Amino acid sequence: MQSPLPTRCLAEFLSTFFLIVIGCGAIAVDVRTEALTHVGVAIVWGLIVLTMIYAVGSVSGAHMNPAVTIAFACFRKLPFKDAAAYVPVQCLGAFAGAIAIRAVLGLDEGLLGATTVKTGLTPMAGMAIEAMMTGILMFVVMGVSTGAKEESITAGIAVGSTIAMEAFVAGPLTAASMNPARSLGPALASGHLTDLWVYIVGPILGALIGGSLRICLKAKHA
Repeated sequence: MQSPLPTRCLAEFLSTFFLIVIGCGAIAVDVRTEALTHVGVAIVWGLIVLTMIYAVGSVSGAHMNPAVTIAFACFRKLPFKDAAAYVPVQCLGAFAGAIAIRAVLGLDEGLLGATTVKTGLTPMAGMAIEAMMTGILMFVVMGVSTGAKEESITAGIAVGSTIAMEAFVAGPLTAASMNPARSLGPALASGHLTDLWVYIVGPILGALIGGSLRICLKAKHA
């Protein structure tokens, strides 16, 4: 039986909150100590996504990502009214997570893990990278999910590994956000809004493309 919508929204809020506290928290710690390195931060992102999928995947699907939620709604795997409830609580959870980091560690040059396109790349190039990375992510998510829920035993491993691999590759370029809420929360909490549109438009566009490719592949296979 499906959990009530308020319960699912609470799961999305908490999982997104934890995502930011651990993922962006790893960035904040690395800025201060240089103990984690880029590789360590990428692994942390993969692990927190993996664990949250196993923790709340059976409740809400553990989207933690408005781009994923919007794509699921567009592909009719999630009612639009549910998506309209998920997206705000995901963004609120991300903001609360960033505020929690700031309350404990303060604001430093890492800006709570705020995302920005690195020097040498145009915002359009950054958007293309975010769209491509999110497209791959959504392609994988659609392959391991049941409807809008990630419930299979391998879902956490597959999605978490994808996040980590993409963070390895795109992290030095755009911070490999792939998630509007992940970028919005730290941006608002730090006041660093530069290039924010890149991290809203790119992931949503990429999720729609990646999901469409997966559906096309499944149709041809059938």
